[in-house]
Amino acid sequence: MAYKNFLRAFFAISGLIICVLASCAKTESSRIELALGTVCSITLFEQGQESVYDEIFSRIREIESLMSVNIPSSDVSRINAAAGIEPVQVDKDTFKVIAHAIYFAELSGGALDPTVGPLVALWGINSPAPHVPTQEEINSVLPLVNWRNVELYNQSVYLTRRGMALDLGAIAKGYAADEAARIIREAGINRARIDLGGNIILIGQKKDRSPWRVGIQNPEESHGAITGILQIPEQSVVTSGIYERFFEENGKRYHHIFLPSNGYPVDNGLTSVTIITENSIDADALSTSVFVLGYERGRLLLESIPQTEAVFIFSDRSIRTTPGAMFILTDKSFSVKR
Repeated sequence: MAYKNFLRAFFAISGLIICVLASCAKTESSRIELALGTVCSITLFEQGQESVYDEIFSRIREIESLMSVNIPSSDVSRINAAAGIEPVQVDKDTFKVIAHAIYFAELSGGALDPTVGPLVALWGINSPAPHVPTQEEINSVLPLVNWRNVELYNQSVYLTRRGMALDLGAIAKGYAADEAARIIREAGINRARIDLGGNIILIGQKKDRSPWRVGIQNPEESHGAITGILQIPEQSVVTSGIYERFFEENGKRYHHIFLPSNGYPVDNGLTSVTIITENSIDADALSTSVFVLGYERGRLLLESIPQTEAVFIFSDRSIRTTPGAMFILTDKSFSVKR
């Protein structure tokens, strides 16, 4: 049963964004494991070592043990349990990631809000029984969603109102991916691919020195259908979209990216946003922030951040990119607008 669940997760999640590596030489080694609630795939080219894989996955699970809302002993669960009661001392990793989330909350004007936990729980998107809550239920939790009510001091975290809850799902995978990249580089491995459920980091160059090729998921399809291919150097790529986690009720789809101001899934014409930048934690935070902000405001935000590009896919099957995004359309049912 566990193996079947693993395969189900692999085919459901690995379609988020796919590395297209057919032109690469054969890999020395790779490892796939389930962690962070997703499928984690690490490929080390030419210099793969089992001890490096062990260190990477041990680090990923350490981060999960600190930041998962599904682990009662995690730092995040302890912070949530003490909301409105007292500050909680946390691990330096947890403090760093929460501080980073608050930074992007301020930068995005609250489009990314790490206190969205009460809304996630109310809708039950990640539960076996998701449902559309009543307006009264939504109104009751909206006052609890406010990143300004997170106090950080001396490696302690305090949520100032009872019932508040952190959810680091929009940023923790990015941090874990960056940590995996750090371990790989410190091991002297010059070429690698990291894919933590769609949080991708490409390290080094392909043997023929051509750009890495990364396929962008068709947000209307599943299991690896792509709209086009990104050509990128050594960078991170992260996509947020309506197809990642969702449920349907009365013929309507409800996805997992919420508008913090009204408590409903974002409905602004976008179906996915892909961010290309140096660090995965930034790409992770920005993909959610920009999706929530929408195309115009999201693009303005990106223009303020150096060396960051994006691909926007809309519900009318149009695609827009920032000037530096090297995107090649492959699905001609979509169109690229400049």
